[in-house]
Amino acid sequence: MAASVAAAAAVVWFLHAQLASRGFDWNLAAAGFVRLRWRWLALSLVPIGSTYGVRALRWSVFLKPLKARPSLRNLLSATVIGFTAITLFGRPGEFVRPYLIALKERVPATSQFAAWVLERIFDLLMALLLFAFALTRVQASGIQVGPKLEWLLAFGGSIVGVACVSILAILLSFRHFAEPGRRRLVAFLRFLPEARFLRMEKWIAAFVQGVESTRSDGALLAVFLYSVLEWVLIAACYWCLAQAFAGLIDLNLVDVLIFMGFVSFGAAIQIPGIGGGIQVVSVLVLTELFGVRLELATSFALLIWILSFVVVVPVGLVLAVKEGLDWHSLRKIGQEASQ
Repeated sequence: MAASVAAAAAVVWFLHAQLASRGFDWNLAAAGFVRLRWRWLALSLVPIGSTYGVRALRWSVFLKPLKARPSLRNLLSATVIGFTAITLFGRPGEFVRPYLIALKERVPATSQFAAWVLERIFDLLMALLLFAFALTRVQASGIQVGPKLEWLLAFGGSIVGVACVSILAILLSFRHFAEPGRRRLVAFLRFLPEARFLRMEKWIAAFVQGVESTRSDGALLAVFLYSVLEWVLIAACYWCLAQAFAGLIDLNLVDVLIFMGFVSFGAAIQIPGIGGGIQVVSVLVLTELFGVRLELATSFALLIWILSFVVVVPVGLVLAVKEGLDWHSLRKIGQEASQ
């Protein structure tokens, strides 16, 4: 909840700064919603909803070394509830999903936190590859960008290659050095009191179990393909939303991919003078890169945020109630798991 409030505050601050400099046409902003092609907006729910199923399938690959036949129903339920918790509670909500999966599938919680790390690594890799594509397209077209995006271009161009190599190095280390690393770390921790040493040894062993899937070529390929499919579905959602704004905002498929690349990368870092957050970065990219009016960019960014984070909340709350969880128990799970 705090993260949602902070994101809303960032949007308000950004809009206030823009209002002070250039004014804001509320009639045009309203037209951004009134003139929407609502069938396309409704259609965008299909691919974004499907991403939760793909995420559950990808997580099942992470679980295979621990459980040969994980329940996709349990994984899907935990995924939807987990993303609901992220929207409601911010960063502590990230830990609800691995905790619930560990509970439902009866595997060590630490192993599922390791799976969560692997998932984040693959998503970051996809975001970096998409951003690299956006960089090449923008640089090839010679599009003039504003000063804030110039910083992002310069910073992104220098970091993408290094980040991709670092991610591959991490995956290779998990693949080839997890077990030797476990033995060395356990040996190093021998100085701890017996009870604490045994607990740390158990946690380390569970974490290594969680990254066991990286040792299989087939598992790594499956995770990569599921990651690609997830981002294809996200692109389809963005494309449908662009079609809903047709006549107001003109974005072709390549423009949508460029927009996704900048948003996925920019939202993960803090842009000087602006900060992070998908709404703020969306407005910034649309106005400075594609020359969209601030009012229409704001409407577009608001719907991106709703589709990405808010639409899952009612479903997640229903599933949580069905499983005997409530607002307070979800928050408690997130807080305890993050400690």
